[in-house]
Amino acid sequence: MGSAGGAGAGAAGSSASSPLLAPRAQTSPAVGAEVRRQVGLAAPLVACSLLQYSLQVVSVMFAGHLGELSLSGASVAASFANVTGFSVLLGMGSALDTFCGQSYGARQYDMLGTHTQRAIIVLMLTGVPLAFVLAFTGQILIALGQNPEISTEAGLYAQWLIPGLFAYGLLQCLTRFLQSQNIVHILVVCSGLTLLLHVMLCWFLVQVFGLGHKGAALATSISYWFNVALLAIYVKVSEAGRRSWNGWSREALESKDVMVYLRLAIPSTFMTCLEYWAFEMVVLLAGFLPDPKLETSILSISLNTMWMVYTIPSGLSSAISIRVSNELGAGNPHAARLSVYISGIMCLTEGFFVAIITVLVRDIWGYLYSNEKEVVKYVSMMMPILAISDFMDGIQCTLSGAARGCGWQKVCSIINLFA
Repeated sequence: MGSAGGAGAGAAGSSASSPLLAPRAQTSPAVGAEVRRQVGLAAPLVACSLLQYSLQVVSVMFAGHLGELSLSGASVAASFANVTGFSVLLGMGSALDTFCGQSYGARQYDMLGTHTQRAIIVLMLTGVPLAFVLAFTGQILIALGQNPEISTEAGLYAQWLIPGLFAYGLLQCLTRFLQSQNIVHILVVCSGLTLLLHVMLCWFLVQVFGLGHKGAALATSISYWFNVALLAIYVKVSEAGRRSWNGWSREALESKDVMVYLRLAIPSTFMTCLEYWAFEMVVLLAGFLPDPKLETSILSISLNTMWMVYTIPSGLSSAISIRVSNELGAGNPHAARLSVYISGIMCLTEGFFVAIITVLVRDIWGYLYSNEKEVVKYVSMMMPILAISDFMDGIQCTLSGAARGCGWQKVCSIINLFA
């Protein structure tokens, strides 16, 4: 754990002394206290992760009830947007888990705002070429040999997701800025309010105004911006926000420090994207099967379900990342090691429970997405396979969180590449 902390700390303290070079004497927390601390972090983060991901799930559900073609188009577009856009920003933003987490552990509060501002600038600039890719989604899918009818529908859906792409990047930065300071309950509140708005927006835009699946995509973009606005207001008025964010700093633009951020952000991006790509490409490959509309719909529902379940270990992953980075920043590697052990036990317990639930609901789950009997039948056949995948992927997700807290993104990106 000592070498792990050294790798991450060098990045986190790029503009100040390394957090690990200023350890504070502190005894390892008792197991019971650590469990309570992780549960107190993980429960809100799981809820936040589930609520944020539900935005895209709800949009696909509304599109699905418009017909099989709309479901296929929305599904392919959502998968393509995740592969080429949203997962890239998610990965680049996750570098803040190391930077902000260790800076907070070292009580370098002013650096939290600087790191976050630097991340915002990098992510917004990265979003420009990603937006161009989404703008030509339909043409790209057709060039890749996908069904022209589905590709055209997917292209329209993806274009209305472009405004949400930039909001999503800001959302990642603000979320990690707050959660690295152990401020998690406000994330749940804002995400919950956003989801309520999103359901109403989908209803009005899809059903009342008759925008079809384009309305579902537009609702996603509006909802992401609403969530960003809520968090920005909280940062502006809260004591924690004022302590760690003292206005925009020129230090965030220094090329030397931007390169330091990129040296960790790029491996973080590959670490995240390789994992997303491995799953999302399955939906795109379904377009080459004999009945692309049916197969794409089924695999999309399966992967939407998998990603929804994935939000639970994702919350645990964020919690362990916070705990490890905070303890390493404070110079307590033994406490960080204890956190990893406890998170592993929690992950296994959660995995068994979720796998059982997934199998039990297999015969009714498909009706949430479609009224087609054939679709529901095939989804039921897929659910036991998903249960196994969710269990294994949950373990991997938790270990990835520990690695992010240590600053081991380069190693993990190589592992994910071979996987």
